[in-house]
Amino acid sequence: MKGIEYAKQWLRDALGIFNLELRNILHDGGVMIIFVVAGLLYPILYNFVYKNGILEDTPIAVVDDAACSDTRRMIREMDATREIDIAYRCTDMNEAKTLLQQRKVNGIVYFPSDFGDRLAAKETATFSIYADMSSFLYYKNLLMGSEFVMLHEINSIKVERLSLDGLTDQEADATVNTVRYEDINPYNRAFSYSIFLISAILMLIIQQVMFYGMGMSVGTMREENRSFASLPDTYSGRGVGRVVLGRGAVYWLLFMAIGIYVGCIVPAMFGFPQRGNFRDILLLLALFVTVCVFFSMTWTTLVTRRESAFLLFLFMSPVCVFLTGFSWPTTAFPAFWKYFSYLFPSTFGCQAFINMNTAGAPLAVVAPQLRALCIQGGVYYILACVAVYVENFALKKGLAHPL
Repeated sequence: MKGIEYAKQWLRDALGIFNLELRNILHDGGVMIIFVVAGLLYPILYNFVYKNGILEDTPIAVVDDAACSDTRRMIREMDATREIDIAYRCTDMNEAKTLLQQRKVNGIVYFPSDFGDRLAAKETATFSIYADMSSFLYYKNLLMGSEFVMLHEINSIKVERLSLDGLTDQEADATVNTVRYEDINPYNRAFSYSIFLISAILMLIIQQVMFYGMGMSVGTMREENRSFASLPDTYSGRGVGRVVLGRGAVYWLLFMAIGIYVGCIVPAMFGFPQRGNFRDILLLLALFVTVCVFFSMTWTTLVTRRESAFLLFLFMSPVCVFLTGFSWPTTAFPAFWKYFSYLFPSTFGCQAFINMNTAGAPLAVVAPQLRALCIQGGVYYILACVAVYVENFALKKGLAHPL
């Protein structure tokens, strides 16, 4: 009987804390703007910014000081690629720079005068590319188009040189291309930058917005000499877990709705690949949001002012994006950054979401990320409880402002 009464009292206390936290959120205009406006519009804004994720026929200028058959062939091949359009053929670099400054071209390809002579002498020949970095897409197109042509030319030169050494064309080709391969990218065949980036950004938005809103709420309480962890005497002896779970339930319910919107509705609105099973995605979202709640509750205990959350997490957002490994393989991370990435739920949540939603991976494939999220959730739950206990201890000792 005592156990049943204890459980009932625990649930009543947790419900009371839930209602109190919900009222605090609803009566705080700044927090509501962050949760509703940012939660709903932030994903839309990102998608509009990167809507044109595929850029074709980037206009560039070519400066061909070598004027040989090799450079003319490479220029024709570059012009034939989907990525590059040879808009101008300039006599010198000054003319090409002027065109770049006038925004008539978005890049320059320069062939030095010794390019053909070096190839004829069987030496290493180089050419240079200069990209307009006002958009990453200009750089991507210029680099990809020129590299495709360069790799093709390298193979052709090897075959030609082996043929001159006495091999037949078939023998030379078999020697150079010992293993035939075909480059296939089934999940982003058009190399769309938006698909490449947004899949990682969407999950990060959930973590980001939750931390902003919760940080603002905690900062407001501290500025008003209140405490998010204050326990009235009537609650004493029933543990700090109900404070963490009571407060956390508010954010969990709110962000599950936002998570479904961000992870399922927004990709459908913009036509992004959605190859994952909906139930699997929902399970991932439930786990990820849970970890984000405890993560935010742990770190926002350090927030002392309302605006502190913005200063802290705006600085960390680009770092968190990089640490997801979407643009750089995690196996190539230095040891410090690899272990540092384990602090953030977005590291594993983004990886799992990309694999499931873009590549159609089942739960078994993303099991390592799910296990990591479970471990994170357990650790951050304990830390959140410790934070509440320490704050209450400080309140009782008169070291902090009471509620």
